[in-house]
Amino acid sequence: MVYLVIGVVLFIGIHSISIINEPLRDRLYAKFGELGWKGIYSVISLVGFVLLIYGYGEARQNPTILYTTPTWFHYINMVLMLFVFPLFLAANFPGKIKAAAKHPLLAATKIWAFAHLLVNGSLADVILFGSFLAWAVADRISMKHRKQRPIMAMPASALNDVICVVLGLGIYAAFALWLHTKWIGVSLGL
Repeated sequence: MVYLVIGVVLFIGIHSISIINEPLRDRLYAKFGELGWKGIYSVISLVGFVLLIYGYGEARQNPTILYTTPTWFHYINMVLMLFVFPLFLAANFPGKIKAAAKHPLLAATKIWAFAHLLVNGSLADVILFGSFLAWAVADRISMKHRKQRPIMAMPASALNDVICVVLGLGIYAAFALWLHTKWIGVSLGL
């Protein structure tokens, strides 16, 4: 569990610098330059991500169950997850989906985390998915009060919405039918 907590703190911590202390982020950016800052940010993110994956896998071996939900919540999870991949893609393929969601990557993260909390009730699940849900909510709220930095994305187009939906649902199908079992080790029972 220690690796999971350290991983979550590192991964979400580095992603929270702008939420907590934007002037610090700006000073680090100025001190190390764009490539230096992105390098530090990437290394901390990667180390955190590896630790949270390892720690989550380790914690699943001897879970502490906090709650259980009805088995039919599985279907709610599957329906909610339909929206995650198209929203995830919409962050970099701007169109009407991105305009409607405003911050589609954060929306995808919130839906993903909430959907997984519906069907996973161990302490490790609550730490992992609850942390991501809390972070995404805090980041979305903070965006109303801070200057937005431009992100690299495709030019806006109506075709981007088609790409997001078709490709997003294709990725969803791949996860539901194969990748979730292969990568996460949990069969979705389909």
